[in-house]
Amino acid sequence: MSQDELKRQAAVAALDYVTDDMVVGVGTGSTVNHFIDALARMASRINGAVASSEASAERLRAHRIPVLELNDAGDLPLYVDGADEYTDLRYLTKGGGGALTREKVVAAASERFVCIVDESKHVDWLGGFPLPVEVIPMARSFVARQLTKLGGRPELRPHFTTDNGNVILDVHGLEIMEPIHTERRINDIPGVVCNGIFALRPADELIVAGNGGVRRMAG
Repeated sequence: MSQDELKRQAAVAALDYVTDDMVVGVGTGSTVNHFIDALARMASRINGAVASSEASAERLRAHRIPVLELNDAGDLPLYVDGADEYTDLRYLTKGGGGALTREKVVAAASERFVCIVDESKHVDWLGGFPLPVEVIPMARSFVARQLTKLGGRPELRPHFTTDNGNVILDVHGLEIMEPIHTERRINDIPGVVCNGIFALRPADELIVAGNGGVRRMAG
């Protein structure tokens, strides 16, 4: 079975958590695109969505799903997003699509965070996928030096600007054995807006699609 089909299966399974009159938090990325397409079937039953990126907002609007601002929607009952890596403790690496800061905000504002992935994203510990770190532009070199001191090899993501007007450093070579500690430590570097470790606020539930079917992992 293709990876794209596995992503679609995980995305469709997340519809089980969507209820009538709900405002749904929606993440960013290829797996989430499948979720948005599936959510279109329920467009008339929900009150709208809060998107973590302009790309997702555009796709939602194309399906005639109302897009709300988080400031107006308030706390959300549900956030659905993908991940670049996940562990058995539901810690995640996110930000391959560059929307990590808004993703982290919407996840924090949501009662339940459901992460949809295919089983190829499973890891024993985070760090195999380069860790995205969003940085304000004037601090890029300073932050890169601090990340190097932590044992990483930061590289500027070329020709990319976040929806917030910032740059991303992708940090290679980190073995993130203590995700909560590392998330806090990187966030404490002046000039860092956000990093792609989701450990302080991990997923509440994982929907994992594999050749053996779809399974759910919850705490």
